[in-house]
Amino acid sequence: QVQLVESGGGLVQPGGSLRLSCTASGIIFRFYAMGWYRLAPGKQRELVANVSSDGSTNYADSVKGRFTISRDNAKNTVFLQMNSLRPEDTGVYYCNADRRYPRSEYWGKGTLVTVSF
Repeated sequence: QVQLVESGGGLVQPGGSLRLSCTASGIIFRFYAMGWYRLAPGKQRELVANVSSDGSTNYADSVKGRFTISRDNAKNTVFLQMNSLRPEDTGVYYCNADRRYPRSEYWGKGTLVTVSF
């Protein structure tokens, strides 16, 4: 049974930082690209950042220079360090595991990030 379990969300003031973690079980983690998506109120779910199996990273323009994605294959965990948080970063952040060959994709249940005074 595959599980992606996110943690690290919470309430933070604008300008603050949070670190999200997602630990996977039931998959061969190193074969998967790992990503973070967010669903903000009134918006569609969007890609925040992802890291490929070989360590290449990709970021949404809105988070470049503020967020850093990383992975630890030994711990089956992907991280999202979020700095200089803004109210518009508020949303539910979902962890995603994606493999092209053979095709498989999994989602976590999400963790809520609220940026507000």
